[in-house]
Amino acid sequence: MQGEPANISLHAKNLTKTFNRKPIFKDISFEFSHGDSVAITGRNGSGKSTLIKIIANVLNPSSGEISINGGKEKIERDDYYKYIGFVSPYLNLYDEFTGYENLLITSKIRGSSPDNINDILKRVGLYERRNDLLRIYSSGMKQRLKLAFAVLHSPNILLLDEPTSNLDKEGIAIVTEFANEQKGKGILIIATNDEYEKSLCTKEININTVMNT
Repeated sequence: MQGEPANISLHAKNLTKTFNRKPIFKDISFEFSHGDSVAITGRNGSGKSTLIKIIANVLNPSSGEISINGGKEKIERDDYYKYIGFVSPYLNLYDEFTGYENLLITSKIRGSSPDNINDILKRVGLYERRNDLLRIYSSGMKQRLKLAFAVLHSPNILLLDEPTSNLDKEGIAIVTEFANEQKGKGILIIATNDEYEKSLCTKEININTVMNT
């Protein structure tokens, strides 16, 4: 099901998240469709990363609903992983395996073909280091591998949380290339306060502004 459907849409209605009865954010609603590129912004601690994790189906909202539609059909929550690619500084990788093995494990879990692993590794600049154990990767190399994780199955929705952190100019250029490609393939969402990362998007949701309206 990779790359389908082209007319993907993402809907959120009254999303609220609380921790220890304290609201992180509340009543956030939006609707994105194919071709949208959106920056989620807000003060430190406003819940940018939390919101993007909810969209990625990593966290559940305290209340509200998020849904993905393919055309007129609602996609089952258990199948979201087929349509979403997610990059976050906090994602855990397997240090005891090589870069190639990490991506192979991911493709098997997703049930997708591993045929494009080497091509993706070349694109993120890690092909020559594909057989090195992850424990000797630098933080920037690990960030590039996380990007490879996210795009390996050609997701309809690409979610990036501070994607250029720990990256050099070459790494930032790689993120930019994938981000620009995503705009033509589906939906791009970036959680960030970085001006350059925001410039990759044409829309913005400021969590603090939304909560104060």
